[in-house]
Amino acid sequence: MTGPTESIESAQQLAVAWRAMVLDRDADADVRDLPGIAVRWADCSFSFYNCITLTEPGAGADLVAERLTQAADVMRAKKHPGFLWLFEDLLDDEARTALAPAAERAGLQYAFPGTGMAGDLLPVPDPAHPDLTFVRVRTDEHLQAYADLQSRAYGFPVEEGRDGLVGSARWKSEMYAYLALRGDVPVACATTVEAAGRLFVAFVATDPDWQRKGYGEAVTRKALHEGAQATGLTRATLHATVAGAPVYPRIGFKPNTPIHFYSLKD
Repeated sequence: MTGPTESIESAQQLAVAWRAMVLDRDADADVRDLPGIAVRWADCSFSFYNCITLTEPGAGADLVAERLTQAADVMRAKKHPGFLWLFEDLLDDEARTALAPAAERAGLQYAFPGTGMAGDLLPVPDPAHPDLTFVRVRTDEHLQAYADLQSRAYGFPVEEGRDGLVGSARWKSEMYAYLALRGDVPVACATTVEAAGRLFVAFVATDPDWQRKGYGEAVTRKALHEGAQATGLTRATLHATVAGAPVYPRIGFKPNTPIHFYSLKD
């Protein structure tokens, strides 16, 4: 699987995985598949659960401009901010060239970059790290620690992370969510979950005080190992931040499409 096919896969994985997570957060969440647009919006203060993306492969400049305007209109109607995820390799060459001014006209501002990745890499060995023990998220205390790691790693208020995750039964049962502990202190976390025949990696984070020690890679390997053991899946996908992008190829992931994250202009 290469090229545009992987870009389509990457966008579809977002739509499938986020549908389940957003509806778990709020059964009345805005989950719609419009022409060329997927809405996955819990409208909570945890901005990663407020998501919209464009879905048409090979979209030209005029169509992309129209969809960006439509997406921005959906975002403006919400109480809480979130992100438009744009998978660059779904666009044709003309649309890529015209993307920045089209986003500007739609009232969107560039937030940060990402990268879609995938690989037929499972199973992976059960990892070991001399500093760490691994604990699966099974209790509310575990889930709060996981949420707080997200907040510290990504720089948003603790209350926002907790608003997204704390209280979820699905996170403690259907998702292979792991904390990496140094002694009794949670220092990193990662999750895998089955999504349309793939094992989807999400919400990887390392406490800023403990970065560059291999903790994020180790706990990601643990979540992949346990998820593969439970599901029998052999292919995994993820959407990497800049910080994570150098780590995942060491596990066996291959980059495919660039991802552009946009928010509404202030």
